[in-house]
Amino acid sequence: MPNADLTGRTAIVTGASRGIGLATAQALAAAGADVVLTSRDQESADAAAAQVQGSALGIAAHAVDEDAARACIDRTLERFGSVDILVNNAGTNPAFGPVIDQDHGRFAKIFDVNLWAPILWTSLVTKAWMGEHGGAVVNTASIGGMGFEANLGLYNASKAALIHLTKQMALELSPRVRVNAVAPGVVRTKLAEALWREHENLVADATALDRIGEPDDIGSAIAFLVSDAAQWITGEVMVIDGGQRLGHPAAFRTAP
Repeated sequence: MPNADLTGRTAIVTGASRGIGLATAQALAAAGADVVLTSRDQESADAAAAQVQGSALGIAAHAVDEDAARACIDRTLERFGSVDILVNNAGTNPAFGPVIDQDHGRFAKIFDVNLWAPILWTSLVTKAWMGEHGGAVVNTASIGGMGFEANLGLYNASKAALIHLTKQMALELSPRVRVNAVAPGVVRTKLAEALWREHENLVADATALDRIGEPDDIGSAIAFLVSDAAQWITGEVMVIDGGQRLGHPAAFRTAP
């Protein structure tokens, strides 16, 4: 039976200095993989790699910088000999408010980081290694890409596009490369801080599993998706939200 052991494989995780990216790197390393963690600057990349138990390397590479991405992949191949796993985790959201109140600068930044960067890194990794040897890609989307929320229209549109892109690339890169996505709900990260910091209890109460998510919840799911235990899964979006999309559970919890 296929298992989740990643010994002998190498992973690149973009946007891995904290939150879901760091938790993912830690989960992959715990499963036996060599892991490269990227961040915008070398200091934060090194600090993140130091928090990984196992073989880990931090490399400065802004997600939308093609030269930096190419150099990161080249260095990974020189150091570890393969790039078997890519986790496109880097994300941003500088826009808050109605879509019609946003400017082109915010729009461009969101879609560059949240959509173009996954295309860029997947393209480079496929041409450098995975296209010939095979591999697995996971994109970090969001449940926001499956619905509508006030003030988060641009961010959610970018994640909806990433979900579509995941399925497109799964077909284009088959059968050698599997491409999937995770769609987290409200998770205890800095990016999502505005969604939980001042009202965590309310969010937890509205969640079937009675708490907000932790980065480890997402990291462990990604480790599964890139492993042989998921070898017949591609083009899928794994929702990891503790049941948040189900709706408020209060009415379903009747007293015995």
